[in-house]
Amino acid sequence: MLTRVEGNVAHVTLNRPQARNAITVGLASALRNALSDAAVYADVIVLRGAGGHFSAGGDFHEVARLRAQGPEALRPLFETFIGACELIAELPIPVVAAVEGVAMAGGFELIQSVDIAIVRDDAVLADNHANFGMIPGGGGSQRLPRIVGPQRALGHLLTGDRISGAEAAAWGLVYRSVPPPAFEQAVAALVANLAGKDRAALGRIKHLVRTGLRGSLRDGLAMETASTLEHLAGHRAGAGIARFRERP
Repeated sequence: MLTRVEGNVAHVTLNRPQARNAITVGLASALRNALSDAAVYADVIVLRGAGGHFSAGGDFHEVARLRAQGPEALRPLFETFIGACELIAELPIPVVAAVEGVAMAGGFELIQSVDIAIVRDDAVLADNHANFGMIPGGGGSQRLPRIVGPQRALGHLLTGDRISGAEAAAWGLVYRSVPPPAFEQAVAALVANLAGKDRAALGRIKHLVRTGLRGSLRDGLAMETASTLEHLAGHRAGAGIARFRERP
């Protein structure tokens, strides 16, 4: 795992390029630790893969090695990865995935876990577990239907068809798809936009959306009102209101 900091932005990179950033217990654990650490000092986290690919999913060599020890030996692989994905929802800052190359199986599930995903038009995405007689183990059977609906999710999970970045955007699976020549510029612009905003406001918005999706609309609206009143009482909101009133 590689982490570098530019101002208030942390860049976290899955760093197993020789294996298309396939996920092992070690990589999943390092990802969780890197995300947790970055949230302490950064206002935005950018997550991407090394070597031109996001992630090919679970490492088949690791799966085979652990499987030979019995089913329970596989549990740390899935629980550690799921823990890293679940942590993203709890962090008080936006986590952005910049996706190029392949994002398969676990890599595809990781995209579903971030707050905002921006992808290249020519990226190749898929939950291809069914193509190998396997089933999703990183949350895909639960997150994908909530994002794109049960019909599209089941159609994809059962067929294992590959989709492009452009198709993923059309599905509403990712925030935006960008032509390859403009990709890095688009990522930089998105991150700069987020990094220039009030951390507390973004954190509250993220919390409202993430928490609200787990409950009823009535409870979510009540939570939003309470959070809004609390936020508006703070000095940062007061400064924002003053700036708005000063606009011509």
